[in-house]
Amino acid sequence: MSRPASGILSRLRALPAGVIGAVLIVTSTSVVPAVAGRGGAAVPLVDDPVSYVDPFIGTTRGGNTWPGATRPFGMIAWSPTSTTGDQTSTGAANGYEYNVTRLRGFSLTHVNGAGCNPGAAGDVPILPHVGEVDTSPTADTRDAKYASTFSHANESARPGRYTVRLDSGARTDLAVSTRAGVADFAFPVGSAANLLFRTSNSLNGSEDAEISIDASARTVNGSVLTGGFCGRRGNGGGASNPNRRSYYRLYFSAVFDRDFARTGTWKDATVTPGGTSASGGEGYLTGADRAGRGSGGWVGFDTGADADVRMRIGISYVSLAGAAANREAEVPAGATVDTAAAATRAAWNTELKRIRVGGGTEARTTAFYTSVYHALMQPQTMSDRDGRYLGADLQVHRLRPGQAAAYGTFSGWDQYRAQIQLLAILRPDVAGDMAQSMMDFAAQKKGIWDRWLHLGAPTHVMTGDPAAPTLATYAAMGVRNFDAREALDSLVRQATVQNPDALSDAGCPGQCLGQRPTLNTYLALRYAANDICHCWGGAAETLENSLADFSLAMWARRAGRGDLYRQLRPRGDYWKNTFNPAVGYQAARRADGSWQAGFSPSTDVGFAQGTSATYTWMVPQNVSGLAALMGGREAAATRLDGLFHDENGNWAVRGGNPLRSRSLRMQAMPAIPTGWRVPPTVVRRIPAPVSSRWQPPRPRRQ
Repeated sequence: MSRPASGILSRLRALPAGVIGAVLIVTSTSVVPAVAGRGGAAVPLVDDPVSYVDPFIGTTRGGNTWPGATRPFGMIAWSPTSTTGDQTSTGAANGYEYNVTRLRGFSLTHVNGAGCNPGAAGDVPILPHVGEVDTSPTADTRDAKYASTFSHANESARPGRYTVRLDSGARTDLAVSTRAGVADFAFPVGSAANLLFRTSNSLNGSEDAEISIDASARTVNGSVLTGGFCGRRGNGGGASNPNRRSYYRLYFSAVFDRDFARTGTWKDATVTPGGTSASGGEGYLTGADRAGRGSGGWVGFDTGADADVRMRIGISYVSLAGAAANREAEVPAGATVDTAAAATRAAWNTELKRIRVGGGTEARTTAFYTSVYHALMQPQTMSDRDGRYLGADLQVHRLRPGQAAAYGTFSGWDQYRAQIQLLAILRPDVAGDMAQSMMDFAAQKKGIWDRWLHLGAPTHVMTGDPAAPTLATYAAMGVRNFDAREALDSLVRQATVQNPDALSDAGCPGQCLGQRPTLNTYLALRYAANDICHCWGGAAETLENSLADFSLAMWARRAGRGDLYRQLRPRGDYWKNTFNPAVGYQAARRADGSWQAGFSPSTDVGFAQGTSATYTWMVPQNVSGLAALMGGREAAATRLDGLFHDENGNWAVRGGNPLRSRSLRMQAMPAIPTGWRVPPTVVRRIPAPVSSRWQPPRPRRQ
């Protein structure tokens, strides 16, 4: 693989003052020139952007994120798991809900932004428990005993560190590196102090789990075999849903700074004081079908003279030895929460300083840098320190020569409109390694590029073919450290040759198998027929595939491959075949050419997490053509302005008008939150140009 082009971006790029103030994109943090604001006055730039990050932003009201400790693109994401009194459900996507002030542990892995409850990961919740362990924690199905309330007044979070004092009296202080972490647990003096490892209790359940305690070595080792991304919802098939399956095993290796006073294990309802090993998973169902199942273990400490406990822990998707090696390399003996937190704080500052801002209010600066922080949580590192990683085929692979890391967790449909462009600007090296990882994962799964990868595994979630515009964008923006020719050939193959896996209706509508569902029919009709497409929605699939094909065509032309360009470029206009001129909107169309009955702009029939009023704008490859079909530029501009504002010119993002009803809800768009949003947040979520493309600038509304 070639390395990134040296001239990928200008070194410094100043942007006009706006809602944030002065903005400077810096590709190297060594030089920071003065930036002029309004009136030519110098605007001081933020020098410590990490201090403006608030990890609690987005942890309620559908933000689907979490406040725990993680590093940029980190493998470990150590964060609390909430409970509402059901051990099989946290009550929140991705494990934490700000308004739920009861915790059942601190889990080692998380996914940022996934909108389905409970999302994914949340592996190995670890709970400091004050009290005896005389019954099985798994049998505590309502989390009545082995959980604790807390107050937000006793909770704090900042990039790389999370701290909370539970009402039980136990205090937890967490800090991380990329693949490992350090924790300080402080128990009340003289209390029965125990640390529970709920090895089988991942957010979606588990197929198997193991724990092994070695008192002489002061270690706790184990693993969990899990997966089930969004599969617990039973979307498209209940218990037979193709996502109710395991696709990774997470290994962990923990070592303590003091001796154990006692040990124990449990499996299902059986508790074994003095036990040192246990195994057993929970399954992937919900409620009574899963409650009371699973395994884990605990270690206890004498708190008569010293009530503080330090634990160092490493994780790996490859092996137990890999987890231990990651731990010793990144948080070696002598590492503390303070030293680990300081190193990760510095790492976050390095990343955040790639965009310098100044002149904004405290609130806007906080919103800005928190958004950038969220955008750089993923993709997640998957490779161990030795370069090995778990492939999509569940086999262990090694990095390619020149590849710095393997990255996973790519929510393609959610990311390709905004987050990947930011990544290409700020970290083209990571973008290239991400592209290479995506290509290698596809090669390991019969050439199929999945729409939503959790780690390296296909989940089939959403619609379209987002890998195509993603890699085409990287190529166009100068990312060079991936095998571009091999990637283009692979994506074109899937766009031109019907894959048998894409002929099944399994998992539909939201998790349909295959990269290009019913491709042969799509190519024959030149649109995705809503009644036979094996997709979430025919109109959405047509729009997404049109953009994907246009992206591949332009990539091919840039690469000097005119034959591919001529083959694919006409397919970039297939969106016109689902534009219904009788209503002036995109609409669901049947295989016989007829339009779905009962149309209104607010309908979601034929669309994926969006409506016709929203999706109609998704033609960035042919803005003028879209305007012409709408009746001209003036008519298109008027309609677009009406999508965002009410009759009085105020921002309107919810209901009250068929053009807006359900159209601008944060999770009913052709893109769910990626974390990279600048107020007004809704603007970046419409996949279309603003009306100034067609008209002179209008007064900016705040």
